[in-house]
Amino acid sequence: MLEIDGHHLTLEDVKAVARGVEQPRLTARAARQLKDSRDMVEEALRDGRAVYGVTTGFGDLARVPIPPEDREILQENLLKNHAAGVGPELPADVVRAMLLLRANALAKGYSGVRIDLVERLLTWIREDCLPVVPSQGSVGASGDLAPLAHLALPLLGLGEMHLRGERLPATDAQARIGLQPMRLQAKEGLALTNGTQLMASIGTLGLLEAELMADTADVVASLTVQALHGIPDAYDESIILARPHPGAIQAARNLRTWLAGSKLTTSPGQLRMQDPYSLRCIPQAHGASRQAFAHVRTVLEIEVNSATDNPLVFPDEQQVRSGGNFHGEPLAVALDYLSIAVAELASISERRTERMVNPHLSGLPPFLSDHGGISSGLMIAQYTSAALVSHNKVLCHPASVDSIPTSGNQEDFVSMGSVGALKLREVLRQSWQVLGIELVAACQALDLAGPADLSPAGKRAYDFVRGRIAYYDDTVLSLDLAAGAELCRSGALLAAAQEGSDS
Repeated sequence: MLEIDGHHLTLEDVKAVARGVEQPRLTARAARQLKDSRDMVEEALRDGRAVYGVTTGFGDLARVPIPPEDREILQENLLKNHAAGVGPELPADVVRAMLLLRANALAKGYSGVRIDLVERLLTWIREDCLPVVPSQGSVGASGDLAPLAHLALPLLGLGEMHLRGERLPATDAQARIGLQPMRLQAKEGLALTNGTQLMASIGTLGLLEAELMADTADVVASLTVQALHGIPDAYDESIILARPHPGAIQAARNLRTWLAGSKLTTSPGQLRMQDPYSLRCIPQAHGASRQAFAHVRTVLEIEVNSATDNPLVFPDEQQVRSGGNFHGEPLAVALDYLSIAVAELASISERRTERMVNPHLSGLPPFLSDHGGISSGLMIAQYTSAALVSHNKVLCHPASVDSIPTSGNQEDFVSMGSVGALKLREVLRQSWQVLGIELVAACQALDLAGPADLSPAGKRAYDFVRGRIAYYDDTVLSLDLAAGAELCRSGALLAAAQEGSDS
């Protein structure tokens, strides 16, 4: 059981809950924090103090006072009015992560909500009873308002939920697990919808994928280097330490590990003095992506343990303060950076694929077919890779440089971070496929070049692939390409290469 208190959640914890491996619960510390902040909200109401979103309307309507008898209606209407999302629904892993991150943010004790409300969110995770959340509608400024409203809507018995995979009205789904709709109290609707949990959830899961992709790309690239009789001198530690970027150091170290003992690699001048950049500069290119991933990790590690609603309640100071912690700009910029760094792994992968299938560059049979002419071999696989890389370039236009004012121009600078998050998912999907295409091409090229002389790590990876994807001999190519992508994305290829090594 994963205990949460608002302060100690890791990115790996988020993934474990999102994938159903861990179940979350509140700590005693979190319960105390929640009680203290709720007591202060109740005190402010008794004292008749003006508090944004509690005794006033929202956004441009903050000037409108709300009488005591309407304050619960205000919070419930907030969820109904803000549940304006459209588009494909978010997958279960993202929804679980959103519930966890929303609960963790509330558990910090700055939001003024009841313990029961946070417990309900965690119960949904534990019971696999997940709200249906449309993916589009957030501009990433007053938080991910529309997605978070849909996330919380079932508290009122509204909307729909997936109960262990079965889609049901929210009241029916919760009744099956012994839960009834709740009545929101002052401040609670606002606390549920102000936040960055869509961006942070997609960003966290996406970053962990990207980190796996960096390691996997090193393995796949090492197979290509051997298929093309590359020159590993370029990865020598002395060269890399002369320009010691940490990402390049790690990528070069990986390449030396995967290539150790290979009889397919060459020395300078043996076939050529230098390799082309897509081979020679793998540590620098892959390393730059690793550096970006490291930066994004620091941003997300802060974000998943942050209070991101408004206003915030500070019991120790006996103050309720309005601010802008809901604004998605820190995530928006980081997610754009993450997309670009992922896309670069795909871009250089496509160039390596082109070198293998192009007989003018590879020294191998045209398009890696041993009966070219009547067969196009892997010619069109490279077309597909090029198409995906081109689409990635379109998607990598930064969302964070855009802003469209909302709420009567009160919210006059927004982050569009949710747009960056959604396009990140597509960039990741396409980049895994590009890497899978290189993997299929590299194994095909190795069959033609002679796999017996592979490095031990390369042989493990090659044998693993060949146990699942046969030598290509004019079958339907898309099936092999999809399988190659899945071997990369699942982490299975990396695990096979690492088996028996110290990596």
